[in-house]
Amino acid sequence: MNIYLVRHTTPDVEAGICYGQSDVGVTETFHQEFEVLSEKLRHLVNPVLYSSPLTRCFKLANAIADRWSLGDIRQDARLMELHFGDWELKKWDDIPRGLIDVWAQEHVMQTPPQGESFHSLHLRAKSFLDEVSANIQDASPVVVFTHAGVIRALVAEALNLPLMNAFRLQINYGSVTQIIVDEKVTRVGFVNL
Repeated sequence: MNIYLVRHTTPDVEAGICYGQSDVGVTETFHQEFEVLSEKLRHLVNPVLYSSPLTRCFKLANAIADRWSLGDIRQDARLMELHFGDWELKKWDDIPRGLIDVWAQEHVMQTPPQGESFHSLHLRAKSFLDEVSANIQDASPVVVFTHAGVIRALVAEALNLPLMNAFRLQINYGSVTQIIVDEKVTRVGFVNL
């Protein structure tokens, strides 16, 4: 099974703002970014679509579904970005440096106040991957509209990469990453196309 992980287009949020699970929209460049992304996926035949319920992903999923006259988009909260808790929609510069430093030193297990750890995000993303892998029996490609944190977690899972190193992966807005799941092994086809 081929799973294509698509990062949403450029979010409409001021630079330097923490916005994990905050439901921000997308910029006016959405249509241009959509056209470029659509070309990257146009070879897929009858894909099954999944999306984070956050607007920046679901809008993109709807645009693809409309373009290709596809059916339902399956929303799944496990595909949401990391929850930054009390830091959501705050400027990174306004968060006490000491708190950020503590979190950054052990971001895999450490949580922002009232937020979640990257380990928790990884577990929910892996749960999604395991469920999709078990339930999609035919050769239909799966397209997942999600966020950089989820994509990094799933690539780390596929490569058996320590989660601490997942943030070394560059995941651009509107990019596509392929994970290939078969009976014996999960592999990465490409990252950040």
